[in-house]
Amino acid sequence: MTVRIGAEEEFHVVDVESGRLVPGAAPLLERLGGAGFTRELHRSVVERNSQVHDTLDGLYDDLCAARRRLDSAAAPFGLAPVAAGTPPLARVTSRDITPEPRYRRMADDYRRVADEQLICSAQIHVDVPDRDTAVRAMCPLSPWLPPLLALSASSPFWLGSDTGYASWRTMLWQRWPTAGPAGCYRSAAEYDAAVDELIGSGVITDTGMLYQDVRPSAHQRTLELRICDACPRAGTVVLVAGLFRALVRDARDRLERGRAPRCDGHHEWLRAAAWRAARSGLEGELVDPLTRRPAPAPVVLRGMLRRLRPALEASGDHDTVRALLEEALRTGSAAHRLRRVARDEDLLAGVGMMAAETRGGRPPPRAPAHRRRRPTAPPDAARTRAGIPSRTAPGTAG
Repeated sequence: MTVRIGAEEEFHVVDVESGRLVPGAAPLLERLGGAGFTRELHRSVVERNSQVHDTLDGLYDDLCAARRRLDSAAAPFGLAPVAAGTPPLARVTSRDITPEPRYRRMADDYRRVADEQLICSAQIHVDVPDRDTAVRAMCPLSPWLPPLLALSASSPFWLGSDTGYASWRTMLWQRWPTAGPAGCYRSAAEYDAAVDELIGSGVITDTGMLYQDVRPSAHQRTLELRICDACPRAGTVVLVAGLFRALVRDARDRLERGRAPRCDGHHEWLRAAAWRAARSGLEGELVDPLTRRPAPAPVVLRGMLRRLRPALEASGDHDTVRALLEEALRTGSAAHRLRRVARDEDLLAGVGMMAAETRGGRPPPRAPAHRRRRPTAPPDAARTRAGIPSRTAPGTAG
């Protein structure tokens, strides 16, 4: 049986010249005219929903084509999309919330947490036969989500400084009241009752504010992965999608056969495992989901590949996922690559690398700092007409 997949990707909008985050989503969305692109909480972020696909190849082609369209829409304004968990260069301001009632209410309710929500993620949807299956599958697959976070880790910098983490986005994300492990439920009815109780408490206002690592979609017959950073390389999104599809298929099979591991009710270690993945990425140790003990990231991920081989082969994904995984382990996480460029050149060069990977290319070679010339960009008048503040105006960075 074909298990279809789709992806939601979020992109920061940065100024090419300065590398800083800017509230430039609106003119890009106007130029794009829909096509699956939409706005987010901050005016510095563009979200794109892929089509639904049977194959990883189809998903990859879709993601690459969408990234090219987005980059082409941004270029005339001197802007570029960057798929990363956090923008390396930004300032926090309360002025750049998207002017919609829901977002304004979130900004009023959560204040600094909402102001600092300058984060982007990659979210994967996988088909499930029904909502009960989606809810029951969350528990057996949850231990394997932190390794997916490690694969996606792309946010070591925050407001221009190195945080020491591979995914600082995770630290920002977990401040929300509903973020973290999903928990275990026996049925969709039990899960929905818990959600209704949360909404009734007044802490959240709707199901869109359930920020768990994995959740059943409120509008589609899918299970949705939400733990991952946005990924500059489309191939990383495809790798995560292939592994998550296999996890869903494996969990379904184990539930149907009565072989799913019994939940012990203790989920503290899941949050600890996610912290470890956010701290280390691919360059350190992860918590092995089987032993709950530390192990090098390559050992955990290759073990995951072996465990999921039947599910990967059932979808025709095994060879593709194996090749993508080995490439990821060889080249390192996006966080590692960004740190290396920032160390060898500077943080602006790192932003350039992330923008180049997002559009699907490699960054151009850069002249030494003393010879470096500023790139040509559209005049500030063109940016102002599009609703993007001038580079010289105060508070231009998001």
